[in-house]
Amino acid sequence: MKLLAPFLIFLALLITSCSDPSAFSGTIQISGEDDWKRMVYLIDPIGFDGIGKSYTGTIIDSAVIASDGSFAFQSMPDAPEPILLQVAIQQQGERFLNKLGHENPDTDNYFPILWKNGGQLRISAEAAHFQRSFSLEDPTPENAALLELRNIRQQAHQDFLARAADEHDESGLLDAEKAQMNYRQALMQFAQETDHLLPALTAIRWASIEGDYERIPEFMVAQCERWQAARPDHPWVNQLCRYGNREILPVLKGDIVPNYAMPMLSGDTVQLHSLLGARLTILDLWASWCAPCRLENRNVLGPLWEQYQEQGLQIIGYALDASQKVWNGAIEKDGVGRWLHASHLQGDDSPFFEVLRIRTIPANYLMDGSGKVVAKNLHGEELTHFVQDYLGNGK
Repeated sequence: MKLLAPFLIFLALLITSCSDPSAFSGTIQISGEDDWKRMVYLIDPIGFDGIGKSYTGTIIDSAVIASDGSFAFQSMPDAPEPILLQVAIQQQGERFLNKLGHENPDTDNYFPILWKNGGQLRISAEAAHFQRSFSLEDPTPENAALLELRNIRQQAHQDFLARAADEHDESGLLDAEKAQMNYRQALMQFAQETDHLLPALTAIRWASIEGDYERIPEFMVAQCERWQAARPDHPWVNQLCRYGNREILPVLKGDIVPNYAMPMLSGDTVQLHSLLGARLTILDLWASWCAPCRLENRNVLGPLWEQYQEQGLQIIGYALDASQKVWNGAIEKDGVGRWLHASHLQGDDSPFFEVLRIRTIPANYLMDGSGKVVAKNLHGEELTHFVQDYLGNGK
């Protein structure tokens, strides 16, 4: 394997005014083999969706790295108020100059910075570990927040790698999802605690660069409401709130699950609310082909049913299946016919999933006697402990 020699970048940036041709200038020291283009790129993400996203941002300037390592951007945008830009480098042979790596914060090739007219930045980084090594001398509070966020993301990613199991193993799929959620939680906590809008939006994007917030809808609604109140004039807040719209997000904790007509295994069609347990109902969303779902049927839901069915627990399994025979076979094999089961047998086109506004399994909703959601997407020991505490405390 070819090893990259250290490629150190030192950018000494003096930012004066947008009309100054050297408003963003510096030097890049290169040692060893050159596997990187001798260019630095300044990318405008355009909007909230473009933060950290490849092929989306617009290159507003580029600078040649001269033989002595010097460079200078020529076209800095006018920014009376702070705006978020992305500084990036590219490897030799890369066709798309706005490509942003997002696989690993140790090696990602870009870093977000906040620029404002009259500011001053001094940056250093190592190309092979651009995002990890990126530093700013005397950063503004907003840029210091971005550096802090980078550190949080890096640590959270290391924890994710340490905790994620083999995704091809039944239990490993759930372990990997839990590790991914822990990673997200670290970024979400930063977004909840920071007072700076653009770093918060960066954290939200880093929590799911694909823009998939199905598993964290309550967080997205809260962030929308928070920044609508604090910065209603900022266009990126409106873009955030397209994702934080409770009307398009999955049913939230605290909501009442719709009283939907459920086609039961028995052949009857029954309204969901008439099936609820006296104290707690687990609405388990699963499928015969979902390995971790089947494992949870046997190892978690079965024991909970045996222990708590007489204390007000109900379980309703809703399957994302298309074959009556396969569905029945899974129920029989797992030994879970003791509780209620329903399915439209329409596979991925399930109308009940459309009502709940979800696409991903395994999933579950825990509801009280009125159908109000008291918890969501708890699995394994977390689910067991919640049921024990909830029913044991007499709620």
